[in-house]
Amino acid sequence: MERKFSCKFVCLVLLMIGIFANAAFSKDMKIGSCIYRFNDAFMLRFRTAMTIEALKNSDESVTEIEIADSQNDQVIQNKQVDDFIAEKVDALIINPVNRMESMAIIEKAKAANIPVVFINREPTREMLDSYDKAWYVGARAEESGIQSGQIMAEYFQANPDADKNHDGKIQFIMLKGENGHQDMILRSKYSVEAIHAMGFEPVELASAIANWDKLQAMNIMNGFVMSIGPENIEAVISNNDEMALGAVEALKLVDYNSGDPEQFIPIVGVDANAAALEALINGEIIGTVLNDADNQGIAAVKIAMAAASGKPVNKDTIGYDVMDGKYVWIPYRKVTRSERNY
Repeated sequence: MERKFSCKFVCLVLLMIGIFANAAFSKDMKIGSCIYRFNDAFMLRFRTAMTIEALKNSDESVTEIEIADSQNDQVIQNKQVDDFIAEKVDALIINPVNRMESMAIIEKAKAANIPVVFINREPTREMLDSYDKAWYVGARAEESGIQSGQIMAEYFQANPDADKNHDGKIQFIMLKGENGHQDMILRSKYSVEAIHAMGFEPVELASAIANWDKLQAMNIMNGFVMSIGPENIEAVISNNDEMALGAVEALKLVDYNSGDPEQFIPIVGVDANAAALEALINGEIIGTVLNDADNQGIAAVKIAMAAASGKPVNKDTIGYDVMDGKYVWIPYRKVTRSERNY
C-alpha cells in the first residue's frame, strides 16, 4: 500500500569526487525521518535545517532525505518507521511522539542494522546503550530553565515596581509543555530554582499543561486571568515561545501587554522563534532562550550520514563534540533586548 505523507522533503545533489578520469561516485544515500507533528514552529525550523544540511553535505553521494509527519500519533510513527526500513533507508532520524516508546524503534533499527538518530525527545540512556548505532541530538533542558529564570530575575532587579506588592517575592504562572517530556520537567524545575538563586522567592500561583500549543496556552491563561486577576499575577514563565505568545494574547484581552507600562506582566519563553523575537521587539515579552534548531538539525544529519557511511561518529567526522559516545548537546543562549545574540 502506498504511504502518504503530509509533506515530503527530497534533496538530490550529485558531485564528482576527485579529479582523475576514473573518479567514481560513492553509494547513493537515503535518510528517513519522522517528526512528531509538523504544525510545531520549533520542529519546522528543525526539519528545514535537516533538509538544507542534507543538500550541503552531499559531496560524496546522491542524498535524499524524506521527512514524515507522525501527526502526534505513535502508532502512525511506528508504521512510518516500518515503511522506511522496508525501503532500506541508510539511516533514520526520529523525533519520537512518545520518548518512552523509543525502545521499539531502536529494536526495529537494530534488527535491520540501520543507524538511528533521535532528536528533541530524549530516550533513556539504557535505550541508547542497547544499540551501538543509536545517538541523541538535543540541548540540555536544564540550561534553558536556568536561563529563562535568570531573565525573569534580572528583569525584577532592573524593575523593582514589577514586584507589585513589594514583598520580595515573584508570584508567577507556569505554562508547561507536554506531560513526561524532559524539557517540560527540567525547564519548569530549573527556572524556579534560578529565580530563587538570584535572591527572589518564587511563588507559583498556578500552572498547567498546554502541550507547547499557543491556543491551548491562550485559553488556559485566560482562565487564570479571570480567576486570579491580572493585577495579582507578577510573571509568566513558559516552557516554550508558542505558549508564551498564547499568554500574550490572553493578556491583551484585558488590555495588558499592549503598550501601557502600567498594564504589563513580564513573560519569558524558550526557542527564540520568529514570532517571539517580534514580540520581544514589540515589548510584549521580556525575553526568550535560543533553542538552536539549526545546529541540532545539522548535527543530526551529519551523524546519520557518517554512520551510514561506516565512519566513526566523533568530532572529526561530524564537527560536534560527542559526549559519552552517544550525545551531541547544542548550547542554549539567552535572548533579551540587551542580549540579541541570535
